[in-house]
Amino acid sequence: MPRPQADDTPSLIFSRDMPRHRGCGSHITAARKAAFERKFAAQRMPAESENATATIDVYFHVVYANETIEGGFVPDSQIHAQIKVINEDYNITGISFNLVNISRTQSEDWFLRVAADAPQELGMKTVLRQGNSSTLNVYTVGEYSSFVEGDGKGLLGYSTFPMDFNAQPINDGVVILYSTLPGSSSPTFNLGRTLTHEAGHWAGLYHTFQGGCTGEGDMIADTPAEESAAYGCPAKRDTCPGGGDDPIHNFMDYTDDSCMTGFTKGQATRVKAQFRTFRGIAV
Repeated sequence: MPRPQADDTPSLIFSRDMPRHRGCGSHITAARKAAFERKFAAQRMPAESENATATIDVYFHVVYANETIEGGFVPDSQIHAQIKVINEDYNITGISFNLVNISRTQSEDWFLRVAADAPQELGMKTVLRQGNSSTLNVYTVGEYSSFVEGDGKGLLGYSTFPMDFNAQPINDGVVILYSTLPGSSSPTFNLGRTLTHEAGHWAGLYHTFQGGCTGEGDMIADTPAEESAAYGCPAKRDTCPGGGDDPIHNFMDYTDDSCMTGFTKGQATRVKAQFRTFRGIAV
């Protein structure tokens, strides 16, 4: 496998401040969501059974600038801990994750500059991506230029959606900040819930605050409507009339890792339907 070398960028200090609040690059416009939902309704595959299960193969790609933790060279132990977290978090869905391989690639350019639609992202995924529509590829990078300091300041990761696969198969997967893995130094994002959240998008889930208080929101009947993203862990937050308190403990909100506790049954049902319809997974 090619091993891209560091470019001529001057040496950088990688111990930048982590974002204080969660941010996610997997935003979707109302028009795009409407198109997605029309396609989903037209192509939706029937359920296998209520108790059907499936195992997703995972390829974990560690992109690093140098062989230090600050340079993104995370140990295997953190990756195995991350797989354990998402298996626990997705238990309600009947989906489990099997770590097939960990790859390591040194590229300061990719580590610092990968972002959605950036040329570095296409280059990285073209070289590293494995498997098919049913395979989860996870990339850990630094994302400092685009996620910590640039226009996307505050982002912890982003993901593609299932219905994007046929149009852009090489782009399919999840990109996360390396320092969001379990055991990282971040005080609020060190329990592995960033991958849980982004894998939710990869499985077809929207943010709980999608659409605010109006319309069909996140398309899930058992997640109360929410006007905007919740940060930290704001108990008894209620931003929309009726429906109850905001779902601040849901993995698809923006609260701290320690505040997130689960998916709903409605979300589990949607995950299975999205997998059957767009990823060819019998579940």
